[in-house]
Amino acid sequence: MKPYPNVILVMTDDQGYADLGCTGNPWLQTPNIDSFSQEAVRCHDFHVSPLCTPTRGALMTGRYPLRNGAWATAWGRSILRQDELTMADVFRHNGYATGLFGKWHLGDTYPYRPQDRGFDNVVAHKGGGVGQTPDYWANNYFNDTYFHNGEPQTYEGYCTDIWFDEATAFIKDCKDKSFFACIFTNAPHTPYFVESKYAEQYRNNLEIVEPEFYGMISNIDENFGKLRAFLEETNLSENTLLIFMTDNGSSGGARLDENGFVTAGYNAEMRGMKASYYEGGHRVPFFLHCPALGLRNKDIDALLSHIDVLPSFIDMFGLELPKPIAFDGTSFSSQLKEEQSSLNRTLFMQNAQTMTPPEKWNCAVLQANWRLVYGKELYDLNADPEQRSDLATKHPNKVAELRLAHELFWDEVAPELAEPCWHLLGHRSENPTRLDAMDVMGDIAWDQPHILEALKTTGTWAVQVEEAGLFRFSFRRWPEELDLPIAAIPESEDLLTNKRHGSRGKARAIKAKKAHLKVNDRAMTKSVSKSDKEVVFELELSPFTGWLSATFEDAKGETQGAYYVYVEGLER
Repeated sequence: MKPYPNVILVMTDDQGYADLGCTGNPWLQTPNIDSFSQEAVRCHDFHVSPLCTPTRGALMTGRYPLRNGAWATAWGRSILRQDELTMADVFRHNGYATGLFGKWHLGDTYPYRPQDRGFDNVVAHKGGGVGQTPDYWANNYFNDTYFHNGEPQTYEGYCTDIWFDEATAFIKDCKDKSFFACIFTNAPHTPYFVESKYAEQYRNNLEIVEPEFYGMISNIDENFGKLRAFLEETNLSENTLLIFMTDNGSSGGARLDENGFVTAGYNAEMRGMKASYYEGGHRVPFFLHCPALGLRNKDIDALLSHIDVLPSFIDMFGLELPKPIAFDGTSFSSQLKEEQSSLNRTLFMQNAQTMTPPEKWNCAVLQANWRLVYGKELYDLNADPEQRSDLATKHPNKVAELRLAHELFWDEVAPELAEPCWHLLGHRSENPTRLDAMDVMGDIAWDQPHILEALKTTGTWAVQVEEAGLFRFSFRRWPEELDLPIAAIPESEDLLTNKRHGSRGKARAIKAKKAHLKVNDRAMTKSVSKSDKEVVFELELSPFTGWLSATFEDAKGETQGAYYVYVEGLER
């Protein structure tokens, strides 16, 4: 037996608690995950954040999103603070081979990339989904270009198949070394693209809201079955901790009314879906299995959370930390060993979809069967799982207790909420650095369900220069791999291109006459011609921490930010 158990963490994107056969879905076919759940430890009251980035940061660090900096999905707020220790850092410190395959969404520039945060082997897309602005141009889930340890590489096949195949290859290469593998699928996040054979079985059922969404989950289930078969064939199953979970509530499994109650589809008798502070937004499936650790076929009803996973790994495996960490989470190893059935605790679910910090009472407070939503609505899930009856007036003492708990938490995290994560420019670990519209610190236009349009950005990024020298700034409307003039529109416009670069099916050009660069208090302007693919500035910079603004101005004097800015350190 290896000194430590192996760990495989499978997390899907936008698949909620209700989006599995084993959690009661009457239509969705997930036989492999269903079978796994019967053999695994089933955590019935497991919670994550209502959105993907906050969940990923909390999972990686064992610390709340409002503490680790990753509390939104864009606006420069989807980046994990540089000083945070990650799960991968801990495993690598203890001799594990570490790999991540699929979605990261905690930073695309140095020092925030997965390969900078403890992962040895990375195959991933960029941004919050395949085909979003940070990702390689024209990626559409099939035969895409992803990034292997930061370098673009073309892969054949469907995205989910690639993530599982690359993880399997990584595991084969580990041989006698313990491994930690994260398979973080982008599916079933929008857009709902999948081979027709997976979705066909769901298309004639009027109760099913999004057949392709279910088809994507069926494909995930197929890959999960193949993974389990591989572990059995290679005699790895006994000593491998395999976990299946999802990152937030469902995005496509049901249709809700204006109050978050189901009008069509299936949501496991919960109110709310993705992005909601009601139960359907943050309660997710969490199954774990490892025969060598005695983790099989049992139920845990304790209130658990994403912030508990890393402390539990450390406790179960006896892992050493590279540096001291004050975790928000707590180990649930005692619950796994059946030494203790419950946890006396209070959890806080809070994030925001703006550049500015969350509103204080835009949150949910969880304690046993109680849920305080928005600081004023109180629900007892034992009596009211659908959260239809607000009990705040009947239980004012419980409301006061939970509000006080959140007040104390808020006082801890509020002072540093506004501090940005700084992009390092021209660093020798990544030169040039590419900034894009996902991380601008300002207002961004969004199109449901949260596909980045980035049509009206401020063009402002939080940046840092550590080494003085000459820097080259290239402003672009389109990424280098497309290599089009700023005023052009791509000839080939597929659905995904339209969604991320325009509205109502049309990509937008920028008819710029001028380009403006501002780095802190230094400003430069250049004219822009119709044929220009980029506008280039060169500027001597001393070490600083501050702001970079890159904007285009049209003939009417209206400005908007550049979609892409490539910054290269030249002479140092």
